[in-house]
Amino acid sequence: MADRLFGTDGVRGVAGVWPLDPPTVARIGAAIVRVLALDRPARIVLGRDTRESGEWIERELARGASSERAHVVTAGVIPTPGVAYLTRARDFDLGVVLSASHNPYTDNGIKVFSGRGEKFGEAQERAVEVVMAEAGWTVPAASEAHLEAADLVEPYIEYVRRILPSAGPLAGSPIAIDMANGATTATAVRLFERVGFEVVPLGDRPDGRNINLACGSTHPARLAATVVAEGCRLGIAFDGDGDRAILVDARGHLVDGDAVLLMLALDYRRRGKLTGDTVVATVMSNIGLELALGHEGITLVRTPVGDKYVMEAMMASGFVLGGEQSGHVILAEHLPTGDGMATALAVLRVMAETGRELADLAGALITYPQTLVNVRVHQKLPVATVPEIQAAIARVEAALDGRGRVLVRYSGTEPLLRVMIEGEDQASVQAWAEEIAEAVRSTLG
Repeated sequence: MADRLFGTDGVRGVAGVWPLDPPTVARIGAAIVRVLALDRPARIVLGRDTRESGEWIERELARGASSERAHVVTAGVIPTPGVAYLTRARDFDLGVVLSASHNPYTDNGIKVFSGRGEKFGEAQERAVEVVMAEAGWTVPAASEAHLEAADLVEPYIEYVRRILPSAGPLAGSPIAIDMANGATTATAVRLFERVGFEVVPLGDRPDGRNINLACGSTHPARLAATVVAEGCRLGIAFDGDGDRAILVDARGHLVDGDAVLLMLALDYRRRGKLTGDTVVATVMSNIGLELALGHEGITLVRTPVGDKYVMEAMMASGFVLGGEQSGHVILAEHLPTGDGMATALAVLRVMAETGRELADLAGALITYPQTLVNVRVHQKLPVATVPEIQAAIARVEAALDGRGRVLVRYSGTEPLLRVMIEGEDQASVQAWAEEIAEAVRSTLG
């Protein structure tokens, strides 16, 4: 049986440590070409975020791909959705992004896109893992990385701009943008100024080690304070690789992916574009989103956590809108993956067309109190096989009595067990989450 390399969002780990040690990275580069089994040299486009490990991982992956005769082009620092777009628009056979998204700089990752600009699914990932496990081939130690640099950022910026070519009635509005010292430092200011906004930049000085450091979508406090202090119309926080966005209204209040999905769902239906009157989200989306959509006659389909699962469900049924509470929003008419800049422009388009402010639009979502506790674990045993955890879950579900949800799942990228509970009372929800978390710590911690 081949070792599992891929988690919920590609290959992820500490840079320099398996599976992101140089020989394994080179072997992955060769394996993804071997899986294609083309009768001609494969064409691959690479992109990366600002981590200091990105350049050597890029070289090693290109070295492996080059050993299989692939022609490899690097776009340099560019958001993940930029690579998805370029792969499809420029007829590349594969797109590869080197990023660990919202993780610290010590981590990195490898995400692979098909020639259609879609993230590799389970079958494709498993095929790569099988090839990786074959003992009959190696990447020659003397092989060289043949890597062509190309300026491909500008075409991507102009493609995203199609969502809102001009700010219209919002022109000149100040907006604060936190780029997480990551990939959007190469694109965001150019895009939003070109559309017609006055940009107040944050997290725009990457040094290889400060990506996501007290900034970006997972640390929005500074952005919220800046929005209020500078009198901005709103704020936008991207993650390290730019495929997600969290918003902040003019009062400094956070607007997450659930609120964005609701306002965009209503906008899509108003414009006759909400296929099947359905939105796709994950099990992590608040029950308040499900209730609000249901009140409007819109169905919510839930998937496992991971935007690739959201996209697979959307593609299977032809749905056009989906996403995650964390800010991954997939606009299928734009790209088959999340795009933080596109998400922000889509929300700004709704504001421009309706004359409503972000706080007003986001107010349509009434959320149930929700708590998420992350517990670090030493091993990922199936939760169903641990009696102490099962007993704690049963006690909490009995107390909820159908008026909330319990979700316990492992992170796909970190040694964490996530305990999420929703209910009618915040204090009770927090206490119940801690009860389950303590059971996890005592058995798996």
